[in-house]
Amino acid sequence: MIIPKTSEEIELMREAALVVSKTLGMLAKELKPGVTTNQLNTLAEDFIRAQDAVPGFLGLYDCPSTLLTSVNEAVVHGLPTDTPLKDGDIVAIDCGAIKHGFYGDHAYTFEIGEVAPETKKLLQVTKESLYIGIREFKAGNRVGDVGFAIQDYCEKHGYGVVRELVGHGLGRKMHEDPEMPNYGRRGRGKKFIEGMTIAIEPMINLGTRRIQQLSDGWTIVTQDQKPSAHFEHDVALVDGKPELLSTFAYIYDALGIESNEEDEFRQKALIK
Repeated sequence: MIIPKTSEEIELMREAALVVSKTLGMLAKELKPGVTTNQLNTLAEDFIRAQDAVPGFLGLYDCPSTLLTSVNEAVVHGLPTDTPLKDGDIVAIDCGAIKHGFYGDHAYTFEIGEVAPETKKLLQVTKESLYIGIREFKAGNRVGDVGFAIQDYCEKHGYGVVRELVGHGLGRKMHEDPEMPNYGRRGRGKKFIEGMTIAIEPMINLGTRRIQQLSDGWTIVTQDQKPSAHFEHDVALVDGKPELLSTFAYIYDALGIESNEEDEFRQKALIK
């Protein structure tokens, strides 16, 4: 059952999402060859708690960490380790936080040093597909419209669209209805309703869409060991249109990137 939120609840969810946004922005300043994902995990937990919030992943489904850090061929759910990141790696950092009883949950795939051109292109297309999907989250559309848009765009570039892992509704629970696949058929699935809040998160592979789980019980990797990218935003349906609750602005500030990609999805000015 889809749980629509009041305007007041949506604003509380925005605060939770921005805890995550600021955390990812802080981590962006720390990312460089030689840093370990365990170090990033410690920084993130301390930073989230300093914002009067609680790590959203830690303990959820027995998750042992604050961050999920997926390096190179890892798609999602990578556990932090003591292995140093190296030049040419990519790392998808997925982070959650709870504030005011609501979850924020979003992700960004970072480049470490000089990344191969084909990998850089994968990240670009995957992030573009995120906004293409968000654009379809509007009054009158259905779950399949978002999934179709993401799938169509990514497959035209020759990439594999993961089927087994999906986006989801978001609110007082990390995972609410509906599931939000990154593939589908137009006009199919549950209809979007005013006030619903979701996490849209393309998980796109450079090669095959096939995946497998490692023996740690968490990390999901591509079967062909080629890189995978993951980007995620929290979005609410407000006045029939998608309203971003999360932002990559803090990441871009840290990395010196100028972007207006979020402008069309933000009815309210972002509070820095």
